[in-house]
Amino acid sequence: MNHKLPTTNYQLTIGWLYPDLMSTYGDRGNIMTLQKRCEWRGIDVKIEKILIETNKTRLEECDLIFMGGAQDTQQEIVNKDLFENKGKILKEKINTRIPGLYVCGAYQFLGKYYKTAEGKRLPGLEIFPIHTENPGENTQRLIGNIVAKTENTTIVGFENHGGRTYLEDKILAFGKVQKGFGNNGEDGTEGILFKNSIGTYLHGPILPKNPEIADFLIQKALEIKYGERIELEALDDTTEQKAKEVIVSRIK
Repeated sequence: MNHKLPTTNYQLTIGWLYPDLMSTYGDRGNIMTLQKRCEWRGIDVKIEKILIETNKTRLEECDLIFMGGAQDTQQEIVNKDLFENKGKILKEKINTRIPGLYVCGAYQFLGKYYKTAEGKRLPGLEIFPIHTENPGENTQRLIGNIVAKTENTTIVGFENHGGRTYLEDKILAFGKVQKGFGNNGEDGTEGILFKNSIGTYLHGPILPKNPEIADFLIQKALEIKYGERIELEALDDTTEQKAKEVIVSRIK
């Protein structure tokens, strides 16, 4: 099917933070979804890969940001680069409402701290009002399919995390867990929605399964860049919505 709509004058630069290190569980599918949903609407889109060696000024030019999850070794490398080079710019971006999606390890980075299973407290970038704790190897890892309700829709995904994340204010939760664990398996919250940025534990990846979330990010990016109210052209998401309904019915 040819989705493409008439060409617009809109342009977006999507910053993909550390694609070589932070792309576990197929999270690169989120970039593919953002790119295609822009292209189908005739929006000129550029994917800017932000690597360790990339000059931090390239991040300043991005209109929308994505960072996925990774294993501990890769996360340590990324954490060091964020503190030494790119963290200040990322904080400015998020606080000025530049939209972004931050999955699993990336979500944890943006909090106040992460306490390891050994009790070591690792500082975060202190952007999101959250903290994360890993209770240890003898505690259940939070794994499986998840269904959550946001303010406007039902979302589905797959989670796999040992850390338990706690919001300072539960009103900031991205969604309310219907089935699964979410932030910590205790308080029914999943992720955070903070100044147009979404932190979440949903892999799968999240955006192909929940295209309305992709459209939220694209719309906000355009509105902030161009300073006007944007109405995105509707796309035919019949297949995606039917797939989601099947997933929800199976999980419940």
